[in-house]
Amino acid sequence: MKNPWEEISLDDYENHMRLESVNQLQTLNAMMKKQFEDYAVNTVMILGVAGGNGLEHVSSFHFKKVYGVDINCDYLRTTAERYAYLGDVLECLHLDVVKEADALPKTDLLIADLLVEYIGNEAFVNAIRHTCPKYVSCIIQINTDKENWVSDSPYLHAFDGLDAVHHQMEADRLSEAVCSAGYCKGPQYSESLPNGKALVRIDFYSDKV
Repeated sequence: MKNPWEEISLDDYENHMRLESVNQLQTLNAMMKKQFEDYAVNTVMILGVAGGNGLEHVSSFHFKKVYGVDINCDYLRTTAERYAYLGDVLECLHLDVVKEADALPKTDLLIADLLVEYIGNEAFVNAIRHTCPKYVSCIIQINTDKENWVSDSPYLHAFDGLDAVHHQMEADRLSEAVCSAGYCKGPQYSESLPNGKALVRIDFYSDKV
């Protein structure tokens, strides 16, 4: 059985996310710029890279390698085309993080934005254990309306299958799970969205740093 993310077109996803009534593509982009600039690292991995939103900021920093990981090979193909100018710095990896975490390379900074909702805390911590990052930075969506966690839009029904893999997020539970893997909680930030939603960024650092 395919993961529902393999069936959602990138056009539907990005067009939904950039609507003024949703405003997530734009907000996430600005938050990702900060994720890239906040840590002096050589390698960064983005779990759930989708179409590469935010990667335009990479050229402003000095990364030796940027790994873009996604379960949807069409997303990765588009990302590789959009950011071909990054050359060998960008490496796209077609992997299912839940089932193939052991294939993930090591990285200094692990970024997971709007991904933990679809793999769960346990699978996310497993990915952290395999990639051994110095820093972890994740952005989750917090919903006041737990029944309608996808904002209404003309593209709404493109996401019908996601109920099967969606996990309702709680910042405290996520923090507890990541800290159980030997990480210390760092800064936490929040950006408000329409429809009673918010994007919450939570950072962690290894207790060995």
